[in-house]
Amino acid sequence: MTQDSEITDYTRTMKREETVDYQIKACWHAISRMYNSEAAQYNITMAIGHVLLNIDVENGTPATKIGPLVGLESRSLTRMLRTLEEDGLIYREAGTKDKRFVKIFLTEKGREKREVARTTVRKFNFMIQNTIENEKMEVFFEVVHRITKLIEQQKNDPLVDAHVVSEQTK
Repeated sequence: MTQDSEITDYTRTMKREETVDYQIKACWHAISRMYNSEAAQYNITMAIGHVLLNIDVENGTPATKIGPLVGLESRSLTRMLRTLEEDGLIYREAGTKDKRFVKIFLTEKGREKREVARTTVRKFNFMIQNTIENEKMEVFFEVVHRITKLIEQQKNDPLVDAHVVSEQTK
């Protein structure tokens, strides 16, 4: 039996709850709903909190660096930054030498909302750390790291056999 037919046979019998991506997505949706529920009490969203957390409080952050940090495409980031500016959470400063270089800074209101996001993330992580044993968390991080590495390797070379890549990530 070839590897392709083994994979086909295996995936044919899988229920969605048995797939890695379903479990990751279901977990992320639960986390996202929890964060959004908390954020709504302060008139922000999880996405806004995530952006605010990635802006350096003291030195600001170049606008071009924020997108990759939070996983937003340029168009979405532009829209998000415009909204944050209109809501008085951030302000922009153009570079003195190159006006195309723009740094994003938090306003006082932005700092307050950032602190709400920071506290929410810390409370969630504190709850997890105090509920799940360290050994299990170490395994969790190891597995997530390996999955990410596997995806990155396949993204760089989609023709690479999944079995070969999994051996390389050990």
